[in-house]
Amino acid sequence: MSDGFFHAQQGSTQDIGHSLWQACVDQLAQELPEQQFNTWIRPLSARLADDYSSLTLYVVNRFKLDWIRAQYSKRIAALLESIYGQPIALELAIAPRENVNAVRNQIASFVDAESLPEAIPVEEVSYSVASVQSASSSRHRLNTALTFDTLVEGTANRMARAAAMHVAGSPGQLYNPLFIYGSTGLGKTHLIHAVGNRLLAEKPGAKVLYTHAEWFVTDVVKAYQRKTFDEFKDKYHSLDLLLIDDVQFFAGKDRTQEEFFNAFEALLAKKSHIVMTSDTYPKGLLDINQRLVSRFDSGLTVAIEPPELEMRVAILINKAQSEGASMPEEVAFFVAKNVRSNVRELEGALRKILAYSRFNQKEVSIQLAREALRDLLSIQNRQISVENIQKTVADYYKIKVADMYSKKRPASIARPRQIAMYLAKELTQKSLPEIGELFGGRDHTTVLHAVRKISGERQQLTELNQQLHVLEQTLKG
Repeated sequence: MSDGFFHAQQGSTQDIGHSLWQACVDQLAQELPEQQFNTWIRPLSARLADDYSSLTLYVVNRFKLDWIRAQYSKRIAALLESIYGQPIALELAIAPRENVNAVRNQIASFVDAESLPEAIPVEEVSYSVASVQSASSSRHRLNTALTFDTLVEGTANRMARAAAMHVAGSPGQLYNPLFIYGSTGLGKTHLIHAVGNRLLAEKPGAKVLYTHAEWFVTDVVKAYQRKTFDEFKDKYHSLDLLLIDDVQFFAGKDRTQEEFFNAFEALLAKKSHIVMTSDTYPKGLLDINQRLVSRFDSGLTVAIEPPELEMRVAILINKAQSEGASMPEEVAFFVAKNVRSNVRELEGALRKILAYSRFNQKEVSIQLAREALRDLLSIQNRQISVENIQKTVADYYKIKVADMYSKKRPASIARPRQIAMYLAKELTQKSLPEIGELFGGRDHTTVLHAVRKISGERQQLTELNQQLHVLEQTLKG
C-alpha cells in the first residue's frame, strides 16, 4: 500500500477498502456520463482482502458482471493501482442474495422519481407515441396526457426538452421558431404537445393550436375550393402558439408552402411562437422552397436522438410492469442493447417477448428473448459489423479504409476514425477493447475518448449530427 494512502486511512481492513473504492468511484463519477455512472458503477459494493492483495466488486447479476468486466474493469484496475500505489487484483462476483434487492432499484436512478407516477403508462411516461386524438381537447387538438411531467428526460432529449420548456414559459421571445427534428418514434410529438399544455396551464386564454402538416394541407385545399380564406386566416394567423408536426409533408406542395409562409410571417409579426417537428433538419428537407427553409432555420434547431441504453432499459422495465409482467433486469439490458433505433421498435420487441412467454408458458429470460427476437437479431448481425462501419465511414469521408487502422493523425483521418469508433460502439455489440483491436490494436481508452467526444459534439453540432444520421441510415439499410 502506498505511504500516502496508508497514512490517510485508519480503521479496519474494510474501512480502508471502502475508502479505496470510494476514491475510485469519485474519479469515475468525473469521467463517465451521469447515466452510465449511475447504472453501472454506483450500485457496486466492494470488499478488500485481509492481506490487501485484491479488491472484490459485487454485482447484482451475471449480465452486469460480464458488462462491467468488458467495459470498465481495465479502467477501474488502473485507477485502483494509481490510488493504492501498487498493483492490486480486481475481482468481480455476484452479490449475496440479501444485497440484491438493495441495489436493483438503482437501475433507474437517473430518473426523477416525481416524474414517474405509477398510474401513468409507459407510453406517456417515456417517449410517448400515444394517439394525439385520445384524451385531447378538440379546440386546441392537444393531447392533455402529453406533458413535461410525463416525459422522461435523458441525454437523447435533454436539449430539446429544455428549449421547449423555455418556449412554454416565455412564448414569442427566444427560440422562435423552435424546430425539433429526429427519426420517428422518439418523442417529437410528445414534446410539442407538452409545450401547448404547459402554456395553457399558465395562460388558459391563450390561442394554441396543434396540427399535423397533412391537416394543414387539407385546410389549404378546402380554403381554395370553397374560397374561405378569411376563415383560414382567422384560424392560423391569430394564434399565440402554433404547433405543427412533420413539416416534411409540405414537400412539393407549392400552394401549401405559400400559405404556410404567409401564416409564418403573420405570427412572427405579432410575436406569436411557432414550434415545428420534422424527420430531418431544415437544410436536409427536399422540395421545400428555400425562403421557407431559411425561416425554419432562423430560430433554434435541435435534435432528439434515439434513447440511450439506460433509458431504453427503464422504458422496457416500466412498460412490462404496466402490462402486469415481470422483466428481469438482465433481459431488459439484453433487449435494450439489441434494439436501438426508436421506442416503437423497443416496445414491439417487448410485446413479442411477452407474447412468446405466455404462449410457451415460460418465464422471461435472455434465452427466451433470443428465441422471440431471433429474426430481428439475425438481420442486425447480418447487416452491421465493425468492418462494414469502417468501409461506410471511409467512403463517406473519402479516405482509405486502411486509414482506419493506421497510426496517422491528421484531422482529415483522425476525425472519421473517431466517428467510426463511435458508430461501432453504438451499432454493434463489440466491447471497447474489441473495437480498439479492430482499429489497429488501439487501447480501449482511445475508443472511449472517441465515443465521448463524438457523442458530446453530436448534441451541439447540427452538421455532425446530420452526418451521423446519414451514416446510421446507410448502415441500417
